[in-house]
Amino acid sequence: MINGILTKACASASRGAAWRFRHKVAAAVVLLALAGGSASGFAAEPAGSAGATIENLYASLLATMRNGSVLGASGRYAQLAPVIRQSFDLPYMARLAFGFGWSRLTPMQQQQVTESYGRYMSAVYAERFDSYHGQRLNVTGARQDAPLGLIVTSKIIKSDGDPVEVDYLMRQNGGRWAIGDIYLDGTISEVATHRSEFAAILKRQDFDGLIAALDRKAEMLTGTAARAD
Repeated sequence: MINGILTKACASASRGAAWRFRHKVAAAVVLLALAGGSASGFAAEPAGSAGATIENLYASLLATMRNGSVLGASGRYAQLAPVIRQSFDLPYMARLAFGFGWSRLTPMQQQQVTESYGRYMSAVYAERFDSYHGQRLNVTGARQDAPLGLIVTSKIIKSDGDPVEVDYLMRQNGGRWAIGDIYLDGTISEVATHRSEFAAILKRQDFDGLIAALDRKAEMLTGTAARAD
């Protein structure tokens, strides 16, 4: 399924949801504003350990893919959820995806968003990486990308040999490197896409509606009831 999902995501985003590099400066202003105006999360540290975060994530994804049919959706979710929590800076990503209204939430509500977002991300990855048919997931390098920060670059080689560039914005979190955003095809920000989706939900509903929508989507993707992990 990874082939179809990556192709669909690239095609859909190119029709208007693309996060193009010509907009990176404006995007960084938004990111820094939401992060409190500081770029300290993008510390200029050796990139090796940041690349290791992605390599470990890819090793776990491949192991899950190779046993995907045996594990089933709920089993893949159970196997990947702790990996996602370890590899991603979920509080940071949830805050950016929620948008400028984050500061008006109570600490308990912020925790709810972060937990539901983590379940949702785990479910998305359990669906995307559901089976193995010779795909390759390779870290290809790292670069400092002003004004965003450290980017770890990678390629996912689909079973038909078609490569897809998947890059990761890395942040220092508790003394370790964690993922702050994913750029599909090198340009399409996953967090920006989620922010647009969240804004649409919040416009129609309220905070509780967003939490319900995230938990419902996670349950639909994996067949597991939403719960605190």
